[in-house]
Amino acid sequence: MGAAGRDFHNFNTAFRDVGRFEVVAFTATQIPGIEGRRYPGELAGDLYPEGIPIHPEEELEDLIDRLEVDEVVFSYSDVSHEYVMHKASQVLAAGADYMLLGPRSTMIAADVPVVAVAAVRTGSGKSQTTRAVSGILKNAGKKIAVVRHPMPYGDLAKQAVQRFETYDDLLAADCTIEEREEYEPHLAQGSIVYAGVDYGRILESAQKEADVVVWDGGNNDLPFYIPDVHVVVADPLRLGHETSYHPGEANLRMGDIVVINKIDSAEKGAVDELRKTISSLNPKATIVEARSPITVEEGASLDGKKVLVVEDGPTLTHGEMAYGAGVVAARRAGATLVDPRELAVGSIKGVYERFPHIGPLLPAMGYSDEQRRELSETINASDADVVLIATPIDLRKVIDLDKPAYRAVYELEDTTSPTLAEALKERLNL
Repeated sequence: MGAAGRDFHNFNTAFRDVGRFEVVAFTATQIPGIEGRRYPGELAGDLYPEGIPIHPEEELEDLIDRLEVDEVVFSYSDVSHEYVMHKASQVLAAGADYMLLGPRSTMIAADVPVVAVAAVRTGSGKSQTTRAVSGILKNAGKKIAVVRHPMPYGDLAKQAVQRFETYDDLLAADCTIEEREEYEPHLAQGSIVYAGVDYGRILESAQKEADVVVWDGGNNDLPFYIPDVHVVVADPLRLGHETSYHPGEANLRMGDIVVINKIDSAEKGAVDELRKTISSLNPKATIVEARSPITVEEGASLDGKKVLVVEDGPTLTHGEMAYGAGVVAARRAGATLVDPRELAVGSIKGVYERFPHIGPLLPAMGYSDEQRRELSETINASDADVVLIATPIDLRKVIDLDKPAYRAVYELEDTTSPTLAEALKERLNL
């Protein structure tokens, strides 16, 4: 059971070329359009020359019955513990066993040091923390390769191993908005980015040109590589989620360095409570507190204006956040938020129906050309004076806007001792 990422990795590391298993299907959720395809034979190995079908998760019980399934492996991330066990109950009631694979079965060993950055939830600030880690390693004279958690939304065989060094590489790969949001900020730092489907092959390539591999995790998933230093980002704005989501709690318990982010927008009591939880569950971890300061692009005039805020899509959807940096910046500037929900078209309207908690802001969804057009139409139909883009990439480059638009960006700024740099240098003996 997966979402086009962890499921493929679990197959590759624990089931591919292992004759005592017969993998009969993947089920898919979260990612539009993944079901109905096949995991290709080129990636599935000699035991599966025709590949393996991918079905919608809604067919799970029927598949267990029809295919006489003995075992179901839960293989996606950033869902509540309650959700995981509801799925377990569904599988058990259908007659199959239910499995969660752990690090020993799925983490691959590298020949160079690995610094992994993970989180307790989507939207905790993992990406900006990864960029901070990359900067620290580069300042220490290390050549790095960033390996990003999978986002294979296209031709899986062609995406087995992807390497991005320039913006032209992103265009050549026809990357979605979601992919560009994760890759572009690294390219802006001068970092090489790897991603794809087969993370054993990806590691072989990445470690040939790097002193250190930086694992840039997705959602709150566990790293795919054995980390020499495991950095985990925790979010005081969602206090309690660090112990109630899978596998975020596992990350929290495993982390070498735990970054409490967003202390500039969280209540002190929440930060203190989170620190206590970390110390209780993982007393060996080094705790670093950090701000997430927001900078609005020069020339933006928001005071008294009607502003449509566009935020990072995954943070709002399965990350369950009801606001992000753009909303904070707009309110601080004295703007009035424009509610785009009644104007949403096509799949964007569907996103609001599926995630009603989002409220009066717009998630940057762009899994396809059609969805990018729908995003553009939704924005342009509003009566906003200004569009404030609070996504990791400049949406003005990938969708057509007929309104003035400005960016709100945010970076990690640690505030305590030891700093993230000091903690990393100690752990890696830099």
